[in-house]
Amino acid sequence: MNKPDDQKRLELEAAAFRRLRDHLQNRTDVQNIDLMNLAGFCRNCLSRWYQEAANEAGLDLSKEAAREIFYGIPYDEWRAKYQKEASAEQKAAFEKIAPQH
Repeated sequence: MNKPDDQKRLELEAAAFRRLRDHLQNRTDVQNIDLMNLAGFCRNCLSRWYQEAANEAGLDLSKEAAREIFYGIPYDEWRAKYQKEASAEQKAAFEKIAPQH
């Protein structure tokens, strides 16, 4: 296997990230608390990391704009359409990992 050069590696990483973003945009049934409880990160984390990378690169990207890029729609709209109240079990599981996050 040939090792990709730096430019190709960036392109592949970007493609993988876009696929993850698109997958999560389509899986509106998967709640952020589920992602946090299972993987330790969620859509909000990904949008924050995106915002931080943009800001480090000298781009002025707000939290709301980064979330809209990642969610595909304004965050408040996504929450109104898809976010469900977390169950007591989900909240308890989150409390176990919250100090680590």
